[in-house]
Amino acid sequence: MSAATEGFVAHRNLLFTVAYELLGSAADAEDVLQETWLRWVDVDLDVVRDQRAFLVRIATRQALSRLRSLGRRKESYVGPWLPEPLLTAPDVAEDVELADSISMAMLLVLETLSPTERAVFVLREVFDLAYDEIAEAVDKSPAAVRQIAHRARTHVAARRPRGAVSPAQAQDALTAFQRAVETGDLQRLLDVLAPDVVLLTDGGGVVQAALAPFVGADAVAQVLGKIAAASLRPAQVNGHPALLLRHEGELDTVLAVRIEDGLIAGLYAVRNPEKLSHMARETALRR
Repeated sequence: MSAATEGFVAHRNLLFTVAYELLGSAADAEDVLQETWLRWVDVDLDVVRDQRAFLVRIATRQALSRLRSLGRRKESYVGPWLPEPLLTAPDVAEDVELADSISMAMLLVLETLSPTERAVFVLREVFDLAYDEIAEAVDKSPAAVRQIAHRARTHVAARRPRGAVSPAQAQDALTAFQRAVETGDLQRLLDVLAPDVVLLTDGGGVVQAALAPFVGADAVAQVLGKIAAASLRPAQVNGHPALLLRHEGELDTVLAVRIEDGLIAGLYAVRNPEKLSHMARETALRR
């Protein structure tokens, strides 16, 4: 293994996670990894003091460029836009900070930041990079990065999901929710849904999905009651328990949840086939 390959492989998972948190797309994160590799192999490693920091800088710049392009595409997106779901290993849930940072709810909060604010927040708050390292990655001065980090931190704190729950509590809530959906028991559904629960469905204009959120337990329960007896399978998605809905053996919907005080407070249904292709391959490999 060459020195360049060895260095890239050693930090590949970190680079993917950075790119995914900036883009909310596994497919785009993989493209960023490829672009990072192509630039990395042309670097003179003898002048690189810190390979990790150098690779993160390359990946961040590539992700920022792609993020600005994605922003223009999202402006014409049909219906609610949700992040591309990411199948995660069970041990990710044990790292509470990482699981929180890649959750559907948090990724949606990060969408409200500017590209530079998002990069600074992720690199500082999630990966604890030094301000001077972040400054090089986003082409700002360390002083400017400190100001951006403070502004982004305040913005996220005002919008981030409330009431973290343990993995065991989350699993219990999801199990009760799955039973209620599978049986089509309306009262059971109402018992596990928070009164102000919100359901977002992302079909991307390709498959059937609501163009506006469903709000409130009654409205959400009515929608969920229509998928009774569907083939539901538990999975770890974005660091949290979720359900995979299959139709005729094919992955149809990824249903991620946000749980507060033991109740389902947020539901994120990703149906856009383009956003499910990566997940479909991953689940097929793990069967």
